[in-house]
This record gives sequence, C-alpha cells and structure tokens, in this order.
Amino acid sequence: MSAPVLLRRLNRLGAVLLSLLDRFEEILISALMAAATLLIFVAVVHRYGTGVPFLYPLLHPIHLSWAQELCIYMFVWMAKFGAAYGVRTGIHVGVDVLVNHLAAPIRRYVVLFALFCGALFTAVVGTMGAKFVLELAQTDQVSADLELPRWIVFSCVPLGSYLMCFRFLQMAWRFFWTGELPHDEARVEGVDVDALAKEPAR
Repeated sequence: MSAPVLLRRLNRLGAVLLSLLDRFEEILISALMAAATLLIFVAVVHRYGTGVPFLYPLLHPIHLSWAQELCIYMFVWMAKFGAAYGVRTGIHVGVDVLVNHLAAPIRRYVVLFALFCGALFTAVVGTMGAKFVLELAQTDQVSADLELPRWIVFSCVPLGSYLMCFRFLQMAWRFFWTGELPHDEARVEGVDVDALAKEPAR
C-alpha cells in the first residue's frame, strides 16, 4: 500500500472517529439533561403528592431520597462535558474586542497562544483530577444516598477536562491551517442582522 493511499485511509478513519466522538458528546449531554429534568419533576410531584390524602398510601412507600444526589451528579457530569462541547462549537463567552483589532499576523499568534493556554490548563486539571480519582479508587468511600463508589462520581473531572483539552488542541490545529474559529451564531427572531448592517447610519 502506497503512502498517499494509507494517508487518505487514516484521514477518513480520523474523520469517522471525530464524528463518533461529537455524536457521543451531544448524546451524553442531552441524555443527562433530559434524565435530570425528568427526575426532578418526578421528585417534586412525589413530594407534594404525599400531602394529598388519597395519594399518600400510594406514594409514601416510594423512597426518592436519592433523587437530589443523583441530579447533582448528573448536572456535574453534564457541565464538564458541556464545557468541552462549548469549546468545539464556540459558545463560550469571550472578550475578543482587542484581539479582533490586532493586525492579522499578531492576532494569529495571540489566538494560538490563548488556545494552547486553554489546553495546558485543562490538561493540568485533568491530570490532577486523574491522580485524585486513582487515589480515591484505593479507598472504600461511597456517596451518601446512592452508595456509589466516589471515584466513579469524580471521574467526570479527568474525563471532561481531557476532552476539553483535546477540543482546545483541535481548534488550534484547525485555526493554524484555516484561520477559522467556531462561532455561535446567536440570532434574535424577527431581527435581520444583515439588513441592520446594510442600513445607513443616521
């Protein structure tokens, strides 16, 4: 097999793996958000339903004391992986007024420096989190209500941080070759941004 053919196959494989990672990221965040919302709704209905006399015998035997703890864990996991999704899609809040006014060559270096700083920071957080999780796995500590091993609960820190680090490096690679960064196109319904831009100043 020639080198160009091998390179093309590797590129296709890389594109497929990245696409699978993107979908997994989106499905995980959506599933956690939906499950947490549903669980909170059920817990609230259960809490107030037990105050209704004819529902009390049905609802009282059902114990949902673990629901709050599980929701907290789901939202923490969602936040960690959601941060990586934010880097990929460009929805994180950033102040780039000064950077956008820099000359093109200088702006290029500043943006790359910022992306590598983000990658370094998340790599450090991920490594410290991984060390903490490995130490925690040697103990018998469990969560208060669900009695889940605590190392499983805190695994979102290294996993989410390393994924975020990968996204920063991915964006840096893309920006290095194309000069483009992902941007969230926030639009307000009923407002035509392009028409406003063309409207003469008064």
